[in-house]
Amino acid sequence: MQGLLFSAIAGILGTGIGGIISAIILKKPSGKIICWLLMFAAGVMISIVCFGLVPEAISLSGIPVSVIGLIVGIIVIMALNRLVDRFTVTREDELEVHSTPEGLYHEGSIIENRTRMLRSGIIMFIAIGLHNIPEGMAIGAGGSYSFQLGMMLAIMITLHNIPEGMAIAAPLLAGGVNRGKVIWLTALSGAPTLVGGGIGVLVGGISDLGIAISLSVAGGAMLYVVFGEMIPQSVVMTRSRAATIVALFGILVGLIIAQF
Repeated sequence: MQGLLFSAIAGILGTGIGGIISAIILKKPSGKIICWLLMFAAGVMISIVCFGLVPEAISLSGIPVSVIGLIVGIIVIMALNRLVDRFTVTREDELEVHSTPEGLYHEGSIIENRTRMLRSGIIMFIAIGLHNIPEGMAIGAGGSYSFQLGMMLAIMITLHNIPEGMAIAAPLLAGGVNRGKVIWLTALSGAPTLVGGGIGVLVGGISDLGIAISLSVAGGAMLYVVFGEMIPQSVVMTRSRAATIVALFGILVGLIIAQF
């Protein structure tokens, strides 16, 4: 049960806080602010995988199983992204480098009016929801293994989900959705974390091997999201090396959290 509780906290609370920041505090966060927060989240995510998931998976099952799990996680998230792209990206857009938050989260068209902004927010809602499933798997499996690991993963993934909530909320606000609904929708986008948490608890409860597989698969999925999407596109969007510094700071923060 603690794995599911941690998943709910990280998913629903994390994205919900991001929605509150966008809707109430910043009201209209700039693309640069969202990108820097995403880079910080990417750094935290790297720490989750390198200092949390992978070492635990190796200790439980060895390097071969952990490597296979990482590869499976990468393939799964690539397939999910491809599925989203099939419905949102045109043939002409496939080879383009994204230059906006909407592009980063699989919104292929140029945003010109409220209707398109609303569509962008809905697509980001779906895409980020799918990305939250492997994160929930990590928390569920980690919580099954130990309270400390589950709590650490929940804290790190909560930090990671805050800018994602902001990325959902910004276009929804511009699309005319009222603030209350925006906050509710951003929190709801974290609900798939519970689904992943349930999978992690179920598989992780079978044996140490099940825990190791869940942790490594989730780690592979996270690494693909970080290195395949978040870091390269955020650097392009900000056009500044400062984004890299922010990511490195996120890694250090994650490392500090991992030691408690």
